[in-house]
Amino acid sequence: MAQRTPDRDHRSNRNRRRSTVAPYDQALSTRPWDDQPEHLRGDIRPEVALECGWGRLLFGQTFADHEALVAEVAKEEPGRRDICMYVREPHVAVSKAPQELFIDPSHTYRLWLHTLRPSAESSRGVVVRKMASAADADAVNRIYTETGMVTAPTETLWRNQLTQTFTYLVAEDTESGEVIGTVTGVDHVFAFNDPEGGTSLWCLAVDPQTSRPGVGRALVRTLAERYQGRGRAYLDLSVVHDNRPAIALYERLGFVRVPVFAVKRKNPINEPLYTETQDISALNPYARIIAEEAIRRGITVRVLDAEWGEMDLSHGGREIRTRQALSELTTAVAMSRCDDKRITRRLLGRAGLRVPRGMLAVDDAANAAFLAEVGDVVVKPARGEQGAGITVGVKDPDALAAAVQHAGMFCPEVLLEERVQGEDLRIVVIDEEVVAAAVRRPAEVIGNGQLPIRELIERQSRRRAAATEGESTIPMDEHTTATVAEQGYDLDDPLPDAEVLTVRRTANLHTGGTIHDVTAQLHPELADAAVRTAQVIGIPVVGVDLLVTDVRQPDHVIIEANERPGLANHEPQPGVERFVDLLFPQTRARPVGWKPSV
Repeated sequence: MAQRTPDRDHRSNRNRRRSTVAPYDQALSTRPWDDQPEHLRGDIRPEVALECGWGRLLFGQTFADHEALVAEVAKEEPGRRDICMYVREPHVAVSKAPQELFIDPSHTYRLWLHTLRPSAESSRGVVVRKMASAADADAVNRIYTETGMVTAPTETLWRNQLTQTFTYLVAEDTESGEVIGTVTGVDHVFAFNDPEGGTSLWCLAVDPQTSRPGVGRALVRTLAERYQGRGRAYLDLSVVHDNRPAIALYERLGFVRVPVFAVKRKNPINEPLYTETQDISALNPYARIIAEEAIRRGITVRVLDAEWGEMDLSHGGREIRTRQALSELTTAVAMSRCDDKRITRRLLGRAGLRVPRGMLAVDDAANAAFLAEVGDVVVKPARGEQGAGITVGVKDPDALAAAVQHAGMFCPEVLLEERVQGEDLRIVVIDEEVVAAAVRRPAEVIGNGQLPIRELIERQSRRRAAATEGESTIPMDEHTTATVAEQGYDLDDPLPDAEVLTVRRTANLHTGGTIHDVTAQLHPELADAAVRTAQVIGIPVVGVDLLVTDVRQPDHVIIEANERPGLANHEPQPGVERFVDLLFPQTRARPVGWKPSV
């Protein structure tokens, strides 16, 4: 059958609209796949996916069946937003890949172009014209950014503009000459030989800073008039169901709702469309970052104790309780092995992994003998976290006795270890794979020649607290005073200009330490030691602490294993993503080109 000309398309649709049956009841875009008259589908270009820059626009009526449609939607690339419009039986399509797809909660509105009449309204100070240059395309992307939309490469917009399929219009402020609005139109006849003579409107956006009224209305009317001039039958658009201001505008312009649906992939951009609103604002940063990733994947989050960071995560009949990066997948035995540093040392030492020389504090004489043997000691509670009760750099018996007494306030069993010089390295292992590595450095201040050290510390502490939502501060205690004194200063002394002063001996983040990503520089032997540590302990998620001379060299000792590492400290490394992959492997991101089994 020969392809219809645009004029014949228009006349055919006009005659259909005069029948007693609503036009969309017999429309190609809403009829089941097994009920398609040959004269309507014979000339349609198959499996059409238009590249729009921000993603692809897929026309559901051009696909032969659900399987082909679902396979094409699965090709969506990261950071983009594909839209599959005109999906017949969308509930069936989604059932083929329910973890990947959802029905867009948007209404489709249609303007029958034969009803469009000239408008008496005008938008003063605004002229609508075609996109005419790459500078216009850049302005379109600026407006996309300001309105929270996904941008598109300028070259893609410009290349599409040169075709008959796409129409890009911009609204220009006649006084300033600035582009203040944009809309995109797609002609379905040129896109896939649409026998219905349809067109659609996309990406209507107005600069939120403009004071000009009626910009959106002018863009929509101009696009509709252009397609009316081509003899097209209708103009469709999709609008989120609760966007009342936009819906009111379209209804004033004569648009009516039609039963046309869209299907999209579950991705971070579409997250608000397929997840329920969940209040996670009270969670600390270490729990909140996990909750955000879970919600992004369509996992339900139920906060049990915000202060504690405890949540229930559920998806597809699977439910897992977590406390930050600690989950029910970590056994009580594995957790106890990390919790007691004596057990950690013993297990790792037996497995041939390197740990510093150490002993359990017994009495003053035995403790002093160990100090005399190694010369420099770290004193720590056998059980504890966040650096509580630890004293670093003990070199005389009196200080040792005091440090043991201090550590005993946190745990009756106190561990003495040889102090090994080196950088404090944390390696995060999830499911026996290294996902992040970072060097942790003790809190430091930089002098300006005027302010006393005390005030420099207080200012740095406030900055760290602001950057970590209160999780990191520098205590003004005897350890800070002693660390400063060791370097020949008093807290009230001014620190010379540009001089860097370390004010804590430990690099713990909770006492003001900073973290610096070194994942890309990590020596393979260090990574292997961390993975072997996880295997020996039998733990799926762990932060392994080492002292190293250089992250690019193999020399190291392992000093601790943390069963609840702070994954928020290791962005942009994918620690959180791998953690949620471990909990809910069915939500793992699929590679580009992956096809679901159907």
